[in-house]
Amino acid sequence: MHPAAEHSPLGKSSEYIATYTPSLLFPIPRATKWAELGLTAETLPYKGVDFWNCFELSWLLPSGKPVVAIGEFSIPADSPNIIESKSFKLYLNSLNQTAFTSTSELSACLERDLSAAAGKSVGVRVRGLAEVQAEGVVAMPGTCIDDLDITVSSYEHPQPELLRCDADRVVEEHVYSHLLKSNCPVTSQPDWGSVGVHYRGAALDHASLLAYLVSFRQHSDFHEQCVERIFMDLQRLLKPQTLTVFARYVRRGGLDINPYRSTEAVNPDNARLVRQ
Repeated sequence: MHPAAEHSPLGKSSEYIATYTPSLLFPIPRATKWAELGLTAETLPYKGVDFWNCFELSWLLPSGKPVVAIGEFSIPADSPNIIESKSFKLYLNSLNQTAFTSTSELSACLERDLSAAAGKSVGVRVRGLAEVQAEGVVAMPGTCIDDLDITVSSYEHPQPELLRCDADRVVEEHVYSHLLKSNCPVTSQPDWGSVGVHYRGAALDHASLLAYLVSFRQHSDFHEQCVERIFMDLQRLLKPQTLTVFARYVRRGGLDINPYRSTEAVNPDNARLVRQ
């Protein structure tokens, strides 16, 4: 467990506070988990963003009439902190009985508070339901590897030693799997996701990648750290010219978290998958 998470509201009974309380946000430093991967803020080998989508965003107009919307928050991958997910939800709930004169006033409030917690500027979009509905859902890009025949016997910890590649053959490809599962390091609740890999480098053995991803099944870590671990393990193996790893996680508590990590300056679409 991340030591800071022990002091967060995650896994504890919490009072429902329905009026604006920014102090509910609980930042967790990324540095501890970076250190486990041999990284520091100055040596990160990737760029990226964590997209958070909130499907339970509501507030009041000055008349007292409630509004509902969907919030999209983009947290830089190199921000000093992640925001603990339950504290994020409790903070958003504290807006439910709070009046804002306009959506722009609400957005400015969200940006100020979330940026202060993350330690770096956070992007905010407050979107109407019709706009999001019109976008529908999308498919993962590339080749799905889920139908490959593999034998699996261990699920407790990620096993990078399973990964194989053909160093004599350089390819560029997109591959993905819907079989990613890990556990919350505090509550042990399951986190379900789809993971995509886009790279140019030594040809990755798809069956070995699938077996490796399945080895996360009982692993306990936050979403962001799972994606960073996958990125680092593939980078060490493939020594790629380019590499992007991202995951689209199923929502819990009205929030989904979608980390993107890349050697390139990516500008990914925050498009929903069918399970989201």
